[in-house]
Amino acid sequence: MTSKVTRGFLVGAVAGLGAALLAEAGRPLGGTTQVLDWDEIRELATRRLREEPLPAERLEDLGRDLERLAGEMRGPLLDAVGGLPPGVELPPFQALDRHGWLELNVGIMAQVMEPLMETTRMRRTRLTELGRAGVDRYVAFLLDFLGRRVLGQFDPQLAAAPSPLASLQEAEGSRHALYLVEPNVESWESSAHVNGEDLRRWLILHEMAHAWQFAAHPWLREHLNGLLSRLIREVAARGQAGSADRLLRMTVGAPEQWRVVRELQATMTLVEGYGNLLMQLVGRRVLPSYDELEDAYRHRSSQRGAVELLVWRLTGLELKLRQYRVGEAFAQHIHDVYGMATLNRAWDGPDNLPRPGELRDPERWYRRVIGTGPLRTLPSEA
Repeated sequence: MTSKVTRGFLVGAVAGLGAALLAEAGRPLGGTTQVLDWDEIRELATRRLREEPLPAERLEDLGRDLERLAGEMRGPLLDAVGGLPPGVELPPFQALDRHGWLELNVGIMAQVMEPLMETTRMRRTRLTELGRAGVDRYVAFLLDFLGRRVLGQFDPQLAAAPSPLASLQEAEGSRHALYLVEPNVESWESSAHVNGEDLRRWLILHEMAHAWQFAAHPWLREHLNGLLSRLIREVAARGQAGSADRLLRMTVGAPEQWRVVRELQATMTLVEGYGNLLMQLVGRRVLPSYDELEDAYRHRSSQRGAVELLVWRLTGLELKLRQYRVGEAFAQHIHDVYGMATLNRAWDGPDNLPRPGELRDPERWYRRVIGTGPLRTLPSEA
């Protein structure tokens, strides 16, 4: 009997304490708060880096080296894809350290998400402050995780916004959108024992392919901006709903949101897959150590530790990599069977982009976009 009374007392005490804590957590603190605090994210991620930025003079020297290598690669790349429209040029390369990469990507994320920030404002309570702090730490962790692994990046400068590094670039008299993260490249070069200049040429090819996609086809940036705007409007509209519905809509989503997300994913799958194909086609032709680079890349991809693999899977990054492999297989099939001119028809306009179902069935895309043709099977289906 005593034990039952004790249990009853403890249950009652815990319930009372829980109710008091919930009441305190929901007590207004005055004002409103947003879902993310970019200044806090930047500070947290910078603290996680635990390293000093590279001197500006060193980055400038590295940038000049990258531009020299890029100059060697522009001709072979443009020969492979068919050139650029008159008066159009590819942007220059810039060398970044991890601090610079972090600054660039915090800026990109803040610009893209800015329209959402006001519509997702919430009453400031201890609970909302705790939630925001948790999200900030998660985003900072992801930025630190990626910032130690990303080798290169092309910034398409979506959302009609300048590069987050625009003030620095204006001071240098240039407008960058192509980057290599030198500490990460140097680390891989050292561990894989590969030719450093060929490694950089190889990475430059991939990022330069993306620059060509956007420079030669201005509609692509407008198309992606349109999809982003639709997605943001949809999420923002859900943000105006009641708190429970808002949470459901923003985390689980709505049918229209998922349609836009699938279209975005399909476009980016082709963008990345096409870049990988060019990296292979041009690299094999012009890089003496191409086979060693390919072997090193495969080894790097297969040697992730258990913790790293877990992070890739939990964050959805592993799914992204699988999607890009699908994009490369699509581009490879169309190129090998029908040629580069046919593959480049995908860049004629939004209607020519492969739909989600066509990425795994390139012949469906060919028949829809090019017209009737022989039905060929993928090697894996033969």
